[in-house]
Amino acid sequence: MAQVRVIGTGQLLELSAQLRRAGHENIRSSFHRRIRRAAEPLRDGMQDTIRTLDIRSQTRGSGKRGGPSPTTRPLRASIAAAVRISVRTTGNPGAKVWLDRSLLPPDITVGVVNRLNEGRLRHPVFGNKKRWVQQNTTPLWWDKTVRAHTPRMTREVERVADDVRRRLT
Repeated sequence: MAQVRVIGTGQLLELSAQLRRAGHENIRSSFHRRIRRAAEPLRDGMQDTIRTLDIRSQTRGSGKRGGPSPTTRPLRASIAAAVRISVRTTGNPGAKVWLDRSLLPPDITVGVVNRLNEGRLRHPVFGNKKRWVQQNTTPLWWDKTVRAHTPRMTREVERVADDVRRRLT
């Protein structure tokens, strides 16, 4: 699964050092807020993509039983709720959109999300380790969403950095 990081090690590090030296707290907080705003559409896009992801099951044979899920928490909604943004303006400045493991239920691991990104998920039927089923989905949904948002985010971060640099000089 691709991890998104909007960083410009040279440009953002230099700008971060200038902000620290200048001590302009309002410029620094504005810089942080604008970088976060640049990453928010990607986070929202990730959440929308996973919520609407079409997950198809193998067809059930004639006479096979089905039924409601034994859990009350939907898989896609749980994954969407765990997508987060991190923004740093010191040290290694940049924005990162990631999946927070601590917000996932114990039975959903990051491995499940990785396998969904690969286009398939194999799991036991209602926890029965003797019966397994495979579900298929659109492969590389995470990566495609990242690629769709990266040019806009890069342009926005460059614009924010230029604005801050102009305000410092």
